[in-house]
Amino acid sequence: MQDIFITINHIEDYGGYFRFRVGDELSLEKEDNPYDDEAIAVYKDDIKCGYVANSVVSVSRGTYSSGRLYDKIKEKAKCIIAFISEDRIIAKLDRGGK
Repeated sequence: MQDIFITINHIEDYGGYFRFRVGDELSLEKEDNPYDDEAIAVYKDDIKCGYVANSVVSVSRGTYSSGRLYDKIKEKAKCIIAFISEDRIIAKLDRGGK
C-alpha cells in the first residue's frame, strides 16, 4: 500500500514552527468548519496547531489535500512529521502498521 503524505499549514497562526521536530506524532481530526466542508484540524499534545492544506496554492506537490484525505480516514487519525519547511509541514499518515 502506498504511503500517504499531507501538507500541514497555518502553523504560524497557532504558535509557530519552533514546537515541531521531524518524527513528532500529530493527531488529525475532522472539524465542523464554516469555511471548509472538508476541514481537518491538526493537534499536537491535544492543542490545535494547524490544518491539513486544502487549496491548490497551499498543497505541496505529491501530497494529499484535506479534501482528498477526508473520506480515507475516520473522525480521527494520526500522522508523523516527515519534513519541515519555512511555511509548511509534510507528514506521513500513520495507518497503524498497514
